[in-house]
Amino acid sequence: MKTIESLGDLTGKTVLVRSDFNVKVKDGVVAPGNDGRLVAALPTLNKLPAGGARVVVTAHLGRPAPSGTFTPDPAFTLAPVAERLSELLGKPVAFATDLTGESAKATVAALGPGEVALLENVRMDPRETSKVDADREAEAAELIAATGADFFVSDGFGVVHRKQASVYDVARLVPAAAGDLVFKEVDSLSKATTNPARPYAVVLGGAKVSDKLPLIANLLNVADRILIGGGMMFTFLKAQGHEVGKSLLEADQIETVKGYLATAAEKGVEFVLPVDVVTAAEFNGPVAGTYDVADMPSGEMGLDIGPKSGALFAAKLADAKTIAWNGPMGVFENGDYAAGTKAVAQGIIDATAAGAFSVVGGGDSATAIKVLGLDEAGFSHISTGGGASLELLEGKVLPGISVLEG
Repeated sequence: MKTIESLGDLTGKTVLVRSDFNVKVKDGVVAPGNDGRLVAALPTLNKLPAGGARVVVTAHLGRPAPSGTFTPDPAFTLAPVAERLSELLGKPVAFATDLTGESAKATVAALGPGEVALLENVRMDPRETSKVDADREAEAAELIAATGADFFVSDGFGVVHRKQASVYDVARLVPAAAGDLVFKEVDSLSKATTNPARPYAVVLGGAKVSDKLPLIANLLNVADRILIGGGMMFTFLKAQGHEVGKSLLEADQIETVKGYLATAAEKGVEFVLPVDVVTAAEFNGPVAGTYDVADMPSGEMGLDIGPKSGALFAAKLADAKTIAWNGPMGVFENGDYAAGTKAVAQGIIDATAAGAFSVVGGGDSATAIKVLGLDEAGFSHISTGGGASLELLEGKVLPGISVLEG
């Protein structure tokens, strides 16, 4: 995969950068504590100007529903992002109120070497996410023409699993490379997919087992241990014949799960399931009790793994040399059901301190680390892209990465 350094001397050149600035905006400003993706982009957005480049950034925010070729939507404007990015960079960030129109052209024309501009939300143009190749290619060509881009740098890891105009098609029109963030993401995640140091333990949680079936199928060929928590654990427990009460259950996946358990046994992959659960009478209600999985009442639902399970999972992580974590163990947003996720997270932190390489697959896991007040430095790598990291762990080819390898 090509890097920024492969582009050569950037002095006086215009570099179009695709970043991921899909952050929470409230009352016209980036919400406090929600600028992590902007901070993650700083290495690239500092390096390029330092090399003398004129930097033009594209990014998306939310899911506007445009019509025509470009439809401004004040609810999804990147103007607040430009203001916060300016504060983080410590210098002005010019903002264009369109994508390829007069504002974009004038904004870019006014840039000097070492200066940065941000274009309006790329998803205000419906061609950005079009399934029609010609539509996306047309938008990409207009972006290149409007900005006069000499090079393209892909630095929005959260979107590299999508074949979109500003991610994939632009990279085919001008010399392209991975930004520092994308390079770091791919390099880190590859340590959990290509010849991982062993034992290799994977912790999976989240609501639905169906969301993780491709990942589990791939992990059966790679991992040494797979630890299951979250809502998805109840389909596994049901497959083993346990009562799961009113817990989240995907009955149509029970046979598939039985097949995975059998395949794991054949391949010597250890499946670790919870031995106790914390329950409530209704979702997010007060704690009703903590039960061994063999004793769960039929009228209650499990909302977290129990303390015995937390200790078991931590013990199974203690000697691991590679750890990947994707998905919380319970409804961590409610403090009554956060202990399981915290126990697993602390187990990963302890294993990392002992020499393991740990990867957190973004999304809810990364959010849980923040909500629970854990030290992010305790993990080797926390991904900025939940969907992209999941697909890499599944062994998929990501369009936004493969296009940088040509």
